[in-house]
Amino acid sequence: MPDATPVLLVSDHVAGAVHLLTVPDGAVAGRLTGRHLSEHAGFLALPEGRVACVDDRRGELLVLDPFGEQLVERTVPVAVPAEHLACDPSGRRLAVTTGLGKNSEPWSDLLTVIDLATGEAARVRTRAGEPGVTVLGGGDPLVVLRHREPGALAVHRFADLLGAPPGCPRVAPHAVLALPDDGHGDAYVPGSEQVFAATSQGVHRARRTGDALTAEAVVPWGSSARGWYLRFDTRRQALWTTMRGGDPDPLRWPEWSNQAWRHELGTGRTLLTELGPGLVFRLALARRHTAFSRIHPDGDELILLDADGAARRFPLPGMDGAPRRGGTPWEGVQRRAVAASPGSDWIAVTRGGHGEVHVVDAETGQEAARPRLSTPLHHGGHLALRVRHDGAEGDPVGR
Repeated sequence: MPDATPVLLVSDHVAGAVHLLTVPDGAVAGRLTGRHLSEHAGFLALPEGRVACVDDRRGELLVLDPFGEQLVERTVPVAVPAEHLACDPSGRRLAVTTGLGKNSEPWSDLLTVIDLATGEAARVRTRAGEPGVTVLGGGDPLVVLRHREPGALAVHRFADLLGAPPGCPRVAPHAVLALPDDGHGDAYVPGSEQVFAATSQGVHRARRTGDALTAEAVVPWGSSARGWYLRFDTRRQALWTTMRGGDPDPLRWPEWSNQAWRHELGTGRTLLTELGPGLVFRLALARRHTAFSRIHPDGDELILLDADGAARRFPLPGMDGAPRRGGTPWEGVQRRAVAASPGSDWIAVTRGGHGEVHVVDAETGQEAARPRLSTPLHHGGHLALRVRHDGAEGDPVGR
């Protein structure tokens, strides 16, 4: 496949399929079956257009090469259910945390670390919960786990974890930095040695100092709402999230407020853009635009923000089984996933339950194709859009 051809990985984690499409025509170029990828851990961009993800049923990390002769480049056994996935800036050293899965309370404390260059892997026990993770690069890489209740950034030396004896021993962090108890959302900016964690107070910043972290000033949200995840924008050197506000009761989801939050790392400026009420989930970063899908009983839409924060809105056809008034937006309903590449102007957004993917030109807002796949994409599925040399690996946290 030519290097300049954008490709789209579409995971139906319920049906257990991964579809490979070319963009913008939506033609099917490959397919995996029997692969139930972790939607929460998501896709992790690696160098040369490759992608890492976790098969939650088989307990394997997959390294996928959508531009190679074989889609599956390699597999490595890991502990599951996978919660978060990250790598160091080289794409060589990976960490996979475990979370709730289908359970109501935290139960697993297993962490897996992998060196793709040597094939080594190790599992250790840390702390039960839903830890976020970042892997700081350099001569002595560090694994930073973001814990909740009590909140903390726990720092481990990657070499110590990889050299742990068999039997999943319990390990203690080398250093700890306190956080509020409600952290959710992680980012790491390679080269700056800065780690970011989202809490209700704002975005907490910490900088590597030797084998530890030093706290820096918190970036305020600038609103009564808060963000629940973080994305590093490699093109614009900024942090992004969607801030959700209003009554947290899931039955009140049609009234939730949503704002796009962008913090420019160079200038320290923060920009807020109103997105409208309802459910706005993850975002996607294209070459010149940032894409959001908004679900609401009165109609769904794709929202594209340009570099100045100006929004354009495009209606999306409704979904059978979409969240309704009086119900929650999480359980037994259809949703949408959205994807983009920093090396392309194409946007992809799913229509959960229908097996459809809208391929949209962010420059014009025109739909170029709407492929219908052989699986329904229940819960909206999950997407990754790559161009071989798009630089997406500059954000070394799974999305």
